[in-house]
Amino acid sequence: MTFSEPKFLVRLARNDHEIRAAQRLRYDIFVRELGGDGPMVDHAAQIETDRFDCYADHLLLIDSALPDEPVVGVYRLLPDDRAKAAGQFYSENEYDLSPLRKSGLRLLELGRSCLHPDYRGGVAMYHMWQALARYVEKHDLQVLFGVASFHGTNVASLAHPLSQLHDRHLAPPELRVRAHEYTAMNLLSTDAIERRRAAVETPALIKGYLRLGGFVGDGAYVDHAFNTTDVCLILDTKRMNARQRSIYTGERA
Repeated sequence: MTFSEPKFLVRLARNDHEIRAAQRLRYDIFVRELGGDGPMVDHAAQIETDRFDCYADHLLLIDSALPDEPVVGVYRLLPDDRAKAAGQFYSENEYDLSPLRKSGLRLLELGRSCLHPDYRGGVAMYHMWQALARYVEKHDLQVLFGVASFHGTNVASLAHPLSQLHDRHLAPPELRVRAHEYTAMNLLSTDAIERRRAAVETPALIKGYLRLGGFVGDGAYVDHAFNTTDVCLILDTKRMNARQRSIYTGERA
């Protein structure tokens, strides 16, 4: 898609047309690329949508260097007050969020995060994180969470990365959500984990949150409809150290 140096603009979707652009990118990534499906995937319109879209804010990453200013990255943001209006968080289909709800902290669910393939591995995600940091500050939120996915549903093939997440990044008890349809992540003993292999097999988005000080909940959730194995990521922004905060906000430590 991109043949020139990208010029990034990050902002919330302002109308239905821009939300549709986000849903088209989601379709390209989650359906075409990863083989997902679901009751609200519209193959004719080539959009991926669900009932939470109308309650959420949609953070868009736009490459304004290109003539048509395409949407090349998306985050769906569902603050706790909007989740109340929706009746639940999306993640509650997969995880028991009682520890987060009982914490008394303001919560923001992050969902449907994706980047166009041409923009992966660069600075695009950092632009989105910095816009996210501004959103969190504006709305006085503290704990960010949401499900992130490994491609495929063969859990045994993910033994090294899942075991490493459980071994090194399990959330503290007060924030430790648990999968409803529980699939154990500690498939290997500590000594049996191949650390390099685990790192290579962990998706970049998950590694990014770990660098920011994120944790994972207890247990994976196998989503057969979307052809993924999901983990729940939790990030308490107040626990970030200076280096992590500088990455997240774009300010010098």
